[in-house]
Amino acid sequence: MASPIDFKAVFDRISAPYMLMDHDLTIIEMNQAYLDVTGRSREELQGRYVFEAFPSEGESRRLLEESLHRTRDTGETDVIAVLHYAIPISEAKGGGVYDSYWSATHTYVPSADGRGFVLQNTQDITELRKLKDNAFRPEAPPTTAMLGDSVLRRVEALQSQSVQIRRLFMRAPSFVAMLRGPDHVFDFANEAYLRLVGRQDIVGRPLLEALPEIQDQGFAELLDEVMSSGEPFIGREVSVMLAREPGAASQERFLDFIYQPIVESDGSISGVFVEGSDMTDRVLANQRQRLLMDELNHRVKNTLATVQAIAQQTLRGAAAPETFAAAFEARLLALSQTHNALTDSQWAGAGLKQILVQELGPYGTERIRIDGPDVHLPARVALSLGMVFHELATNAAKYGALSTGGGRLLLDWTLPGSGDTLRFAWRETGGPPASIPERKGFGSRLIERSITGELRGAIAADYSADGLAVRFDVPLARDFD
Repeated sequence: MASPIDFKAVFDRISAPYMLMDHDLTIIEMNQAYLDVTGRSREELQGRYVFEAFPSEGESRRLLEESLHRTRDTGETDVIAVLHYAIPISEAKGGGVYDSYWSATHTYVPSADGRGFVLQNTQDITELRKLKDNAFRPEAPPTTAMLGDSVLRRVEALQSQSVQIRRLFMRAPSFVAMLRGPDHVFDFANEAYLRLVGRQDIVGRPLLEALPEIQDQGFAELLDEVMSSGEPFIGREVSVMLAREPGAASQERFLDFIYQPIVESDGSISGVFVEGSDMTDRVLANQRQRLLMDELNHRVKNTLATVQAIAQQTLRGAAAPETFAAAFEARLLALSQTHNALTDSQWAGAGLKQILVQELGPYGTERIRIDGPDVHLPARVALSLGMVFHELATNAAKYGALSTGGGRLLLDWTLPGSGDTLRFAWRETGGPPASIPERKGFGSRLIERSITGELRGAIAADYSADGLAVRFDVPLARDFD
């Protein structure tokens, strides 16, 4: 039998730096790689609030804190591509601070009490950042007359390294660009940036000439501010309207990005380095999730209200408990069948014919004539009409056309005018003559409330010797309260 795995030992031997925090962002554990990269000991970190162990203020603190809270509160993994963070150096190692750049990935880890943990994976990218800055400096290469052989070989090696790094940035998954001068002329743009803006001919052109659609969106002003202040700007999920190809209509995208000033050796600022990621898919997914949660909450409340009304009204009209049970169960089944149809379509709606077949199928299709175009009902309309058809069918089976062997149902509908209103006719024939009821039962009240109240439509009933005829109009709107 194999020996049990010591997962703590495995964790400590992982070469990538990892640190685990509890729900309150107190440091619980870290591996040796994390201690090595931060220059700290386990005793210095364990049991301390993360921002007490690694103090910081300003934009870096805000960016890191928001990412940790986002992962802890949503359970979603969050990534910070570039984070400028000064790490204090312990007195034992000389004191001071290590001015550094990091990338960080935060992952949610569930716990038995439901509060969860946050696992942080960090990478020190300070050296890569320095290489990037050197790779994009527009310094003219020295001539051979200025250099000895050994120095020349060193310069050639550095220039070769710069070319390789430039190629790496060209293929980087995040978008990268470099803008120079007061007009923000494109000096460099990688493949991801060109895909983002949907054009290839921007290098050598001023920003507002290359991307005229961003004229009044504030980005040129942000670049001016970065160049004048020398302070970087970090944007998260910033909305931008971009024409993905020349002449096309603009589309909204959401970007995480940093504008970083390019500081020359004399302290002057020659341009702005742009780096970021297209977060549109994540933003839209979060918006859809919020919308679905709001819609689910709304539907659950409406469904519970409907069930409550069904129970109360059925109980009032029931002569005995067994009568109540049968009627209540039948009405819940009708509601359930319509819910199933909507679930099959992910609550995008249901077909009118589909709802009718579900409600009337048990009575025999040979007795029912259906005539009308194929109409797709919004979810709210489908739910209400499912209950209406159930009540009409139940009434027909008890007192109307479906209560005798020769009775038939004639159902037809149209979409007059612009097609945004359903005009429906329910006619019974071959059964007993219809008479106006002495009092309105629950079924009649539910039908009237559904058509005129919930669906904002109009309804009329004709009680004649030929049988009951019901006609109603309902708007096919999607914005019911």
